[in-house]
Amino acid sequence: MLAITSLLSPPHVLHINAIIKKLEEKFGLDDVQATLDPHLTYQLAGVRKLSALKKVLAEVADTTEPFPAFTTGLGVFPGERPVIYIPVLRSNALNALHQRILTATAPLCLATDKFSSPDCWLPHISLALHDTTPDLLGPVLRHLNEETYNLEITINNLAILRQEGELFVREEVFRMKEKVMG
Repeated sequence: MLAITSLLSPPHVLHINAIIKKLEEKFGLDDVQATLDPHLTYQLAGVRKLSALKKVLAEVADTTEPFPAFTTGLGVFPGERPVIYIPVLRSNALNALHQRILTATAPLCLATDKFSSPDCWLPHISLALHDTTPDLLGPVLRHLNEETYNLEITINNLAILRQEGELFVREEVFRMKEKVMG
């Protein structure tokens, strides 16, 4: 499976990675670091031809202007291994981009995850996953509750992340086109 994402800009990468590093130091949580680039995911997909996926994502990026997205608060996907994340608020621009990605990639996908569908999609930036436990949840959330998570991020790229051993690494990044004022 590949992840179709938008990577965060360098200042936000530093900020999110600092939070993740503190969670590792204080609680031993480091599985989220399997993906070195903080991001928000639009879709997980298995595809027939990677070159075709790259072509359609390049076209989507090329015809999309960068736009702001906003985060607020903290969220938890509960379970045996809870996921702790920062929610990214859905906006018309973000929903439209998500739908364009789903439409463009549909003919290429062998499989997708159920959470990519428009009704289930919850854009977020993961802070802890896979190595969390219900017992750690309270202390971790108490620690994270010392900060606010109101960020304005710029969605200015689409990226493919692929699994390489235990890591998810950049396959390719497609920059969105800034509108030229003339």
